[in-house]
Amino acid sequence: MFTRRQLLQSTAVGFPWLALRGLLEPAAAALDPLAPHKGHHPARAKRILFLFMKGGPSQVDTFDYKPRLQADHGKPLPFEKPRVQFAPTGKLLKSPWRFRRYGDCGLPVSELFPHTARHADDLCVINSVHGTNAAHGGAVLKVHTGSDSFVRPSVGSWVNYGMGTENANLPGFVTICPTLAHGGVKNWGSAFLPAPFQGTPIGNASQPSADARVPYLDSPGKSRGLQRLKLDLLKQFNRDHIAGFGDDGRLEARINAFELAFRMQDEIPAIQDLSKESKATQALYGLDEKISSDFGRQCLLARRFLERGVRFVQVTHSDTMVQWDQHSNLLNGHTKNAKEVDRPIAGLLTDLKARGLLEDTLVWWGGEFGRTPCVQGSNGRDHNPDGFTMWLAGGGARPATRFGATDEFGYYAQQQKVHIHDLHATILHLLGLDHQQLTYRYAGRDFRLTDVYGKVVDGVIA
Repeated sequence: MFTRRQLLQSTAVGFPWLALRGLLEPAAAALDPLAPHKGHHPARAKRILFLFMKGGPSQVDTFDYKPRLQADHGKPLPFEKPRVQFAPTGKLLKSPWRFRRYGDCGLPVSELFPHTARHADDLCVINSVHGTNAAHGGAVLKVHTGSDSFVRPSVGSWVNYGMGTENANLPGFVTICPTLAHGGVKNWGSAFLPAPFQGTPIGNASQPSADARVPYLDSPGKSRGLQRLKLDLLKQFNRDHIAGFGDDGRLEARINAFELAFRMQDEIPAIQDLSKESKATQALYGLDEKISSDFGRQCLLARRFLERGVRFVQVTHSDTMVQWDQHSNLLNGHTKNAKEVDRPIAGLLTDLKARGLLEDTLVWWGGEFGRTPCVQGSNGRDHNPDGFTMWLAGGGARPATRFGATDEFGYYAQQQKVHIHDLHATILHLLGLDHQQLTYRYAGRDFRLTDVYGKVVDGVIA
């Protein structure tokens, strides 16, 4: 992407080229970086929702049933553990939860997720995901940005950059109650992509979702007309500065941000007001129970943003640090966590399907890694990036599917392995974007979400 000044400097024909471009493209696309863009190929999904379970839910206790693990409880792992581990672990620990098969596909799901399990025939469960980092910070960044060691644009920013927004009055990327730990703002930042593509946070993980609001939407005592006059005057000052001194993109981005903030005043308050939702809908999302109401409110807000044209919405299940990180007390910790999210997730899938939104909305569930089948302490599991589970639903993902496999104990991804880069490539593909073509030139080289890696996983595409 070039600024207008760079474009004029880099072309031999200058203004005639701009005139021709005006004939070939809508004027809005030339002026607004968030204007809708055509993808590289027909899209299966128009938008995406990431349900991020921070801390690392255990695959062998949720969606990756291992009979051999149950049978060999208390025995040593019969093969070597990874060379790099987060902390020492002991012998095999069976799952304390029973599994049963759901749906026509017979998907095995543990009793931790009885409500989500009823959507088994809508799910594409990927049991063979693997990453590269056993620490929360690096792994969270890897899932969100494709890199665990460098500052890179988040996946939401890449989607925003590649697709633009369907609603000019809203951000293209919204993250609800995001964590401020383990990467913090980098997980929804745009890095070297232009500022309009970064995520807009609503609240954070340290506060209840009921208190999550976009701040400063109201200007008491100042009419909309007066705001418009002030904004127009400020814009004229900025335009005069650009005309006299040129612009590196930052001032142009600020002008766009001011304009978007002004327009958001008309849209955001209605989205944040859940009182218009029926009691039945609120109950569907678990708002009628204390344990599920907080995450349920996030999911209901997410649906309201999605249906109004936001391309990428993320909701995060986390406290101030690491919600699913049960190094000890696995039984109580995972039980509590699942009760907080199970009804809301199931309600969200039901609601999206009933509204006709699931067909072109890609829902993505998972954490930054899984957990070991070997015990830590007396009743816990350590971090495991070598084999874990994520699932997709809607948006062109293949339903009623269990793809890939870990070994018979659930430690290593073994069959049809899916690296985080592969997952990102596949998600972009479903959104109509070729991960190899979605690039941005910075510091003398082309960058992309998947760097020089990644392949689309055809087996999870319907």
